[in-house]
Amino acid sequence: MATIKNEDTYNSIMLRIEELIEQVGEHTPMSDPRVMELDLLVDLAEEYEDEHYPIGMPALPDVIKLRMSEMNLTQEGLAKMLGLSQSRISDYLTGKTEPTLKVARAISKELNIEPGIVLGV
Repeated sequence: MATIKNEDTYNSIMLRIEELIEQVGEHTPMSDPRVMELDLLVDLAEEYEDEHYPIGMPALPDVIKLRMSEMNLTQEGLAKMLGLSQSRISDYLTGKTEPTLKVARAISKELNIEPGIVLGV
C-alpha cells in the first residue's frame, strides 16, 4: 500500500479529503468512486498522523481539572467528595504528588475517569 512521504503530500491529501467530504453524503452508495477514494485517502492520512502526530496519554492533573469543570466542582467540593484535604487535592492538581491506589480508585469512580489515565498506564 502507498504511504505519504512528506508534509506537502499530506496537506494535499487533506485538501482532497475536505473536497470529497462536501461531495459525499450519507446516502452516497459505497460503490461510488468518490466514497472509495475518500476511504483510501483517510486511511493514508491516519497512518501519516499516527506516525508524525502521535497523541499521548493526557496528564492526570489536566483530566481532573477538565472533569472538575464539567461537573462544576471546586477544589473544596472535590476534597469533600473524595474525603481528602484541599491541600492534597492541590498537590494532585499541580502534579506535585500522585494519588495512592485507594485515592486513584476513588478519583476514577467519582469523576468517571478511565483507570488507565488515573494510574498513568
